[in-house]
Amino acid sequence: MEEAVSAYQAALTPVAARYLLDRGIGREEAVTHRLGVVGDLPFPGHERFRGMLAIPYLDRNGSPLTVRFRCLEDHDHRAHFHGKYNSIKDDPPRMYGIDSIHEAGDTLDLTEGELDRVILRKLGLYAVAIPGASIFQGRHRRMLAGFNRIRVWGDPDDAGAEFTAKVCRALRQARGVRLRDGDVTETYVQGGASAVLAVIQEEDQ
Repeated sequence: MEEAVSAYQAALTPVAARYLLDRGIGREEAVTHRLGVVGDLPFPGHERFRGMLAIPYLDRNGSPLTVRFRCLEDHDHRAHFHGKYNSIKDDPPRMYGIDSIHEAGDTLDLTEGELDRVILRKLGLYAVAIPGASIFQGRHRRMLAGFNRIRVWGDPDDAGAEFTAKVCRALRQARGVRLRDGDVTETYVQGGASAVLAVIQEEDQ
């Protein structure tokens, strides 16, 4: 896995770099999170992800555990027999950004998407991501049980509401954050760090 992630990092294309930059993720964040692109020589089993953004799931020391893939094409993903986001076949559901669990104090932020987590981490917040309500499982609840406060940044849509509700039911210390202008990334792109941090200030009042 290390060999694959290193190769994908080296293959980061201008198109992918622009995609990330348009979402507030610059070179420093891309390097820190080891983001890359599946190039012309994909790791065995990754052939169908060729050209996609590679998002490694890293352990607390920065070594890759697995990779998820984000299609960068603006097309009907189902018609091309893949999703917008794609996981390796039979890969168990994982939590993204687990280094924050070991580094945070008594408060942790939880997002619905990996790139939203990158934005919160960029702003100095300790955050993890679980991409979707169906991914949140009992072992994830146990991983988060030691925190006094968990802010849940679900997307402002039905799926986001389901995600937030599921986490809050499982963790009594969890509270949903009310996003009005899109998800974390969209809020950041539209209003910068102050717009995201203002949401927290509203919740604290």
